[in-house]
Amino acid sequence: MNVNFINPFLESLLNVLSTMACMELVPGKPQIKTDNVAKGDISGLMGMVGPQTKGSLSITFEQSLALQIMQNMLGENPGVINEEITDLVGEITNMVTGGAKKLLGNKGYQFEMATPMVVSGKGHTISHQANGTKIVMPFSSPYGKAFIEICFEKAA
Repeated sequence: MNVNFINPFLESLLNVLSTMACMELVPGKPQIKTDNVAKGDISGLMGMVGPQTKGSLSITFEQSLALQIMQNMLGENPGVINEEITDLVGEITNMVTGGAKKLLGNKGYQFEMATPMVVSGKGHTISHQANGTKIVMPFSSPYGKAFIEICFEKAA
């Protein structure tokens, strides 16, 4: 997988959470993911397609981190994953992908984004819409962990 595709998503997540939630995440070590089970409690998933490649991205949060992001952004904490948290994770997924799209556009890569889909629950699965290698990048914070999964394949 091309690191030129991965780094803009990681940079965008750090930027969105720093700017919108006044929260700093610490990146971990990227790994290849071989299953579809999410590592957290709620995930935003977005498909992307362009002339050079197609793929998908997911951002998964542990419940404690998702709740703290909502507290920091909106001053509310429902204590559980509910429709408001689901909407927030969808919007964060949209902002991260939009930021990465801009960064990738500056490097000559173009793609269109789908509407984000959000899935939640312990042990939920993420099905990427591409046949490439799945890379997972963990992030940690005092409030919990987040994970970005990226899967791209070359366009036909």
